[in-house]
This record gives sequence, C-alpha cells and structure tokens, in this order.
Amino acid sequence: MNPLSIVVRTGCDVFAWFMIIFGVNIVLHGYATPGGGFQGGAVVATFMALLLVGYGGKKVLSWANEKMYEFFFDDIGLLAFIALAFLGFPRTFFYNFLARPLTEAVSGVLPGVGTIEFMSVAVGLEVTGALTLIVLTMYKGIRLFGETPPEGEFGHDR
Repeated sequence: MNPLSIVVRTGCDVFAWFMIIFGVNIVLHGYATPGGGFQGGAVVATFMALLLVGYGGKKVLSWANEKMYEFFFDDIGLLAFIALAFLGFPRTFFYNFLARPLTEAVSGVLPGVGTIEFMSVAVGLEVTGALTLIVLTMYKGIRLFGETPPEGEFGHDR
C-alpha cells in the first residue's frame, strides 16, 4: 500500500491525534458517560488504521513497534485488570474497595466510583493493544498474499 496524496496525509496528521485524545477521554470518563474502556480503546486503535491509510504500510511498520503494543498495552492492561479484581478479595472478587460511601462524597465528585475508573483504564489499554495488533497483522496478511492467492487456494471471488 503506497502513501496517498498530501491532502490525505495532512488530514491524517490533523485528525489522528484528535482520535487519540477523544479515545482517552472516552476511557477516562466511561464511569459517568456512555462509553468506557472498550469503546475508548477501539477509538484509540483506529489511529493505527488511519496511519496505514495515510502513509502506507512500509513507513508505518518501520516505526510501529509491535512488542511495545503487545507488552505495554496488551499485557500491562490485562495484568492491571486482574490485579484490581484480586485486590478486593478480603470481601469478594471485583470488590470496589476504593468506593466512598454517599455520606463522604465530596461536592462535584461522583460517590462510589472507586476501582471502576481504574478498571476502565485497564480495559482501554488492553483493547488498544489488541486491536492495534489485529490491524497490523491484517495489513501484513494482505501484503503476504498480495493480489493473487497462493496456488490451490480459491476465495469467494472465483
């Protein structure tokens, strides 16, 4: 996949960063608004798809470190979610141990949020890493087979 015109690349430069900011906003405010970790992580992961379209695969794959996505986003997000689930174990699994009672609520702060916000961030990290790796793997698969299928394979087009 070759890079597209300067107009597309400029649009990619402008809007790709807004997608990351918007996705992080969805993750961080998921406890109070529609959305959450999964939806925000999916928005952040589309950043990579937009870069693949705007700049082409060779350039994106030259700087995209898949191990970073696998370790930092995928593994750390999953481990953080599991750790938060086990930290509530003196009472129950997934106990919201950081929640404040309604009587202790500070004005302007939602009472009872506790660990829900941290779990939303952990899910956002996990989904961002997993979907980014899926997008990169799908691109590599397209490049692997090119335009002609391997000998003996027939798709639905034939």
